[in-house]
Amino acid sequence: MIQRTIGPEKNQVSAVVQGCMRISEMSEDAVERLIETDLENGITFFDHADIYSDGTCEALFGKVLAKRPDLRDKITLQTKCGIVHGDDYTYYDFSKEHLLETVNASLKRLQTDHLDYLLLHRPDALMEPEEVAEVFDELHTAGKVLHFGVSNQNPVQMELLKKSVRQPLEANQLQFSIMATSMVDEGINVNTTFDGATVRDGGILDYCRLNDVTIQAWSPFQYGFFEGVFLDNPKFPKLNEKINEIAGKYHVTNNAIAVAWILRHPADMQVILGTTNMKRVAESAAGADIKLTRQEWYEIYLAAGNKLP
Repeated sequence: MIQRTIGPEKNQVSAVVQGCMRISEMSEDAVERLIETDLENGITFFDHADIYSDGTCEALFGKVLAKRPDLRDKITLQTKCGIVHGDDYTYYDFSKEHLLETVNASLKRLQTDHLDYLLLHRPDALMEPEEVAEVFDELHTAGKVLHFGVSNQNPVQMELLKKSVRQPLEANQLQFSIMATSMVDEGINVNTTFDGATVRDGGILDYCRLNDVTIQAWSPFQYGFFEGVFLDNPKFPKLNEKINEIAGKYHVTNNAIAVAWILRHPADMQVILGTTNMKRVAESAAGADIKLTRQEWYEIYLAAGNKLP
């Protein structure tokens, strides 16, 4: 498994991340086997959020850590906070009171004394950077959170936050896959009137590269906004034909090629797997050992329906 270097401390972490959003229906023993499968395949980074099944995912994972305390030192543990599920709606809350309350609750559920990474979960339009800075300082000083980041934020939002916080923003979790390419489209189509030239993300891809922020790509196998998986989907015959052709060349599955395509980008991203199927985890992890050629990368990009100017 190739490693990624995150932040000024140059921490080494696995390029592939196990997303834990869907573990709530698993048994405690099954989650333990999933973690062991991840570790066997070089995946040492685990991503949570306090809202995943209203904390059930964190609690289940925490039971495994309590049962197997030897696992904690083998993994990098990350969670996210800031989204609030109301009875009839969802909203965002980066207030000091809410962030401290939710982080402490996550620590309790995960049965650990610290998080390796904490990300602010999506932007809060009412964010007060000074208040967030107080939270980061308090959590960092207490040793409860070692590193910080954001998710789904653009460069200006990150700069606004950086104006007040002292800790570096080391990661930004963003949607990116073969079928969600807006971050690269805007760069490829510069100085054209093509649809791809529309700047939707504020140049976040190059911003992260310039500022040594690690992009964590979520939904690597999805198209649209959780509309479904594009692999083996009859809606995308040309794309799947090309992916399967390249998969055959490298003697891996299509999952591996979808992962390899993301990791081929020189931004040195991480890929967050949503699957809890242990066979697919192993198949996907194999993609980290493949470096696609430029031609192969562009062939897949074009087969997904994109155009080059």
